[in-house]
Amino acid sequence: MTPQGNKRRRPAIPGISVYPRGKTFAYNVELPADSVTGERRREYAGGFATEEEAWSEAVKVKNSQEEGRLARSSRRTVAQFLTEWLETVQQELKGTTYTNYRDYSTAYVIPLMGRRRLQEVDVPTLNAFYRRLLDSGRLKPDNNSVMYAFWQEQKAKGQEPTPAQISRTCKTSIHAARAAVLRYRRGRIPVRKPAGLAPKTVKNVHRMLHRALSDAVAWRYTAYNPAVHASLPRTGRGKKNRPEPWTVPQLIAWLEVARNDRDAGMWMLAATTGMRRSELAGTRRDLLDLDAGTLVIEPTRVVVAGRAEESDGKTDSSQRTISLDVFTVAALRRQLAMLDEEAAAFGQAPAAQGHLFCHPDGRPLHPDTITRRFNRLVDQVGVPRIRLHDVRHTYATACLDAGINPKLISDRIGHSSTAFTLTTYTHRSTGQDRAVAEDFARLLFADATPAPGSQPSPDPGSDEPREGTAPQP
Repeated sequence: MTPQGNKRRRPAIPGISVYPRGKTFAYNVELPADSVTGERRREYAGGFATEEEAWSEAVKVKNSQEEGRLARSSRRTVAQFLTEWLETVQQELKGTTYTNYRDYSTAYVIPLMGRRRLQEVDVPTLNAFYRRLLDSGRLKPDNNSVMYAFWQEQKAKGQEPTPAQISRTCKTSIHAARAAVLRYRRGRIPVRKPAGLAPKTVKNVHRMLHRALSDAVAWRYTAYNPAVHASLPRTGRGKKNRPEPWTVPQLIAWLEVARNDRDAGMWMLAATTGMRRSELAGTRRDLLDLDAGTLVIEPTRVVVAGRAEESDGKTDSSQRTISLDVFTVAALRRQLAMLDEEAAAFGQAPAAQGHLFCHPDGRPLHPDTITRRFNRLVDQVGVPRIRLHDVRHTYATACLDAGINPKLISDRIGHSSTAFTLTTYTHRSTGQDRAVAEDFARLLFADATPAPGSQPSPDPGSDEPREGTAPQP
């Protein structure tokens, strides 16, 4: 029996055909040939109650195709798409970025959403996914806290556990247990990690999905990018969860001990330039000009999947030439002399090239090795425990507090803009705007007399008397 529908005759539309199929109607839309194989392609759909409905839908498909927005119906899953996407974009990504994207996909996205069809992923799906990550997304066990709890328990019984005992009981590697014991003896107590991921990590996952789904739209795998409208966790603008940078006296105390270390030149360079760990690890001898007192910061050495690899820097602005002060130049002269002596001890000719900071046999340092050596020095000094990267914070904050031009600071530490420098490294000290406050008040209240006790006290330690008072003998 022929299905009932609109019997009026329609003008022909090239590439569209509508016909009865059983008790319903179907359409067939001719699409452009496949760009690679040249094969003809068609979009088919059936099950329409009337011929009018089939025509209407076919015209929508044709218009979308002509506007470049057509996403063919597909059962492609999120896991299949991300696997294909990562293989495609790997060649255009830095090694560290690709590794992060791959880890986010395999650890978080694919286990939770991998079996869903890509075209089913919408804004509510991503919102629920991000909430799940925030509530219970952490996958790696908190082995550090587990080992510390066992270590404390055994210490309370009067006997410190050996690394082998910790490894067996807590099911960790012997290397992790040995490193943990050294940390606990130095007083480095782990902070228990929550069940959910940090908001910053969730945002990183979102950025990856935003880029991936944007490519999915460009590839005509899906009609739109739901990540554009997804709700993200808020990260507060208050105090970040990291230690305060050192004060200048604390930095000096650390340098007093670090100057006797084999890597004294590296620590001096970190303290007086704010260089990143990857930049210190990648610094080369041939880019150092001690007579001119300059250093070209260009190659870096980063960690990709646990391995150290050479890289070309974090951003274009991170490749720069900086000036070195006379104290840093002197420390680096001693560094070069030490490297030449070690080369001679290994039967090697003094090298004009190679890494500036390396092992005695000339092998470049792994960035994680630099971090471990830094932590040991911090524990010896007794100053507040901070990350190696926080020495960079210390340098930038001290420069800002000293009134140095923010543009010069931004250029020296390799930021893309001065605004980013001022946002990231805010002043820790207060009261530096005192002169501005007083000058403006004089404009408003030139003839007024301040009330008794209304004037602020001078800075602690200042030898200058308060305005309007006589100096004391």
